Amino acid sequence: MRPVRPRISVVVPVKDDAEQLRGCLAALAAQRRAPDEVLVVDNASADDSAAVALAGGARVERCDETGIPAAAAHGYDLASGDLILRLDADCRPGAGWVETMERAFAERPDVAVLTGGARFVDGPWALRAPLAALYLGTYAAAGVSALGHLPLFGSNLAFRREAWEEIRGIVHREDAELHDDFDLAFHFGERHRIRYVPRTAMGMSMRPFTSASGFRRRMARGMRTVLVHWPDSFPPWRWRRLAERRRDAVRGTAREAPAAT
Repeated sequence: MRPVRPRISVVVPVKDDAEQLRGCLAALAAQRRAPDEVLVVDNASADDSAAVALAGGARVERCDETGIPAAAAHGYDLASGDLILRLDADCRPGAGWVETMERAFAERPDVAVLTGGARFVDGPWALRAPLAALYLGTYAAAGVSALGHLPLFGSNLAFRREAWEEIRGIVHREDAELHDDFDLAFHFGERHRIRYVPRTAMGMSMRPFTSASGFRRRMARGMRTVLVHWPDSFPPWRWRRLAERRRDAVRGTAREAPAAT
């Protein structure tokens, strides 16, 4: 009997980014393992992002609440997949992205959340690799120090539906000045295993880093995300709560086990 394949949804939040979205949807259409659903969340765009999404075969849902946290969470709520994959409109996934994530979940049933890296696909050619390494390396180092575990990268992210349903009521979807992936990392990481998936072949635009004001805004959002969660989410405190939950789970399993005869 062949195993039942999970249903896979890809969520793409977008605001006024029609041309980049067109390229993203083309890359998703070229996947070796086609997603069962591509859900584009239109965050009240003034351009033709919604029309581009429909033309690209995506399901389109509108979110009028401002900000990526609200739009992304709205998409996760409405996604029908057993596995929910997330990327941004300016991303270009390699042809094996969906397939790689599906395989990683199958190989690690104990893991609820996966994240990967990315490379720049525009900007000065000579700077693409070193700047991507610097950016992602700095993000990982800062994230680990704040979280006590791997951070999540919103341009290359996947999780199981049941994990989302557990935290959907406590994520900070109403705050447009947070990094939604960093916020997810706080909530997922306290309850579930997060693992990094190498070689996921994700491309992304260098656009957010081409202006000093844009870069400063990203840094400010990162700091705000940390401050919203601390001190309650200071790593040692979170580790203690995680240890207590695991201990309680072991005790519960022991109580449910049938007595030896």
